[in-house]
Amino acid sequence: MDREKKLQVRSIPRREHPPLSLGDLPPADTRRWGIQKKAAIVLAVRGGLLSLEEACLRYSLSLEEFGAWQRQMERFGVQGLRATWAQMYRT
Repeated sequence: MDREKKLQVRSIPRREHPPLSLGDLPPADTRRWGIQKKAAIVLAVRGGLLSLEEACLRYSLSLEEFGAWQRQMERFGVQGLRATWAQMYRT
């Protein structure tokens, strides 16, 4: 019997930055979410470092909150994650 092996990603290459690994992610008890921390979580999920479910459980995020981060980053880049500018980018 062939068993499917789960592909484990250990790091995600980033342009102009060292690769992103689990050790680079914010601690699970993070309370203040700056744009770089939000971007790291979105990139980790996108790159397969964490599953969406793992990220939401680890950081106590709702699917809606993570989805909003992902949409803002896709549309406006990292600067779209800035909380003080949320109204400006809101569609």
